[in-house]
Amino acid sequence: MGYSLSGRPQSQIDRFCRQYLQLEQDLTYPEASVLREHTTQQIIFSRLFSHKALRYAPPVRYQVRNLKDLIGRIEASIEDWDAHEVSGDLMNALAELLASALPPESDSVQQKSFVTYHLSQLSCKGAADQEAIESVATITLLESRTLISAYGTTGLRTWEAGLHLGQYLCANPGIIGKKRVLELGAGTGYLAILCAKYLDAAQVIASDGSSDVINNLPESFFLNDLQGSDEISAMELKWGHGVVGAGDKPWSSGEAVDVILGADITYDERGHSALIATLIDLLTMFPGAEVLISAAERSQSHVVFQTKAQQAGLGLSDIDYPSLPRELQMGPHTLQAHGRDIGQKHAQLMGLMAGAPVSTRPRYQPRTY
Repeated sequence: MGYSLSGRPQSQIDRFCRQYLQLEQDLTYPEASVLREHTTQQIIFSRLFSHKALRYAPPVRYQVRNLKDLIGRIEASIEDWDAHEVSGDLMNALAELLASALPPESDSVQQKSFVTYHLSQLSCKGAADQEAIESVATITLLESRTLISAYGTTGLRTWEAGLHLGQYLCANPGIIGKKRVLELGAGTGYLAILCAKYLDAAQVIASDGSSDVINNLPESFFLNDLQGSDEISAMELKWGHGVVGAGDKPWSSGEAVDVILGADITYDERGHSALIATLIDLLTMFPGAEVLISAAERSQSHVVFQTKAQQAGLGLSDIDYPSLPRELQMGPHTLQAHGRDIGQKHAQLMGLMAGAPVSTRPRYQPRTY
């Protein structure tokens, strides 16, 4: 039996479910008046906790913790137990999870987990039924979500700057459509997959300087049904090493790169000179390429990078693209880092071109679905 709601209650359920699948630590639960309703509980069960709900489920401990919290909140929301009750399906799901063998907490922390990001700007506007609502575009990756940002760990999870740049590209799909795209520091492959699967890129090269990252990218492609695709490939590219005349197929194919992307690639000042050298090489090879870089404002490293890039003769401009407030986000969810709100200016977009600034794109207009 299918269940569906509309308007504000459905938006609250969608937000909760999408945060859950993104493995957010602080979930935004529907209001009590919505949560106590049988229809609400059945929608949540069918989308998150039934045996047929998910192709790639969150870790068992995460499921248990949040299902316990959900049931507790439902119980607290009920004012008249003759009119409302806790879903038997949810109670049974919790019992089954508790009866399963839970991995030790120490093991859970070290294991990678499936994380699903919902691309709300690409969702079906005005969806009339639950099937259409749930058909919103998604990207699923295997990540180490417990990491904090540190040198050598950035390829193990998708960081806020990548999600922010992805939202910008979704709002401006013409940047990518029919273009050949090169991503620097691809990490989990989030942006490369977004461009190849949803933004109609002609060709996408996901590059990274780590051989481990490159070896893991085919798994990311597989999780998003891009295995064997001719439109996306992985390539090792170490910054500071010459790329002109390299024997790699992408450079010898004779086709130009139109767009160069980079997210959270300026966090370590030790790598700035090598990154700038590579950007200069690439812009020399492909003088018409547009470069877009997104940097989290967790430190002043992005400011240092801007100064060094300008000193190297690279035209640079900030792109005005603020994040939505958390209460309006419908996925991906970006304003949270390690359990705390990091504010409206959590990530900055920069445009680079050799010799001339990049024109500023239209300011983002908040939308909800």
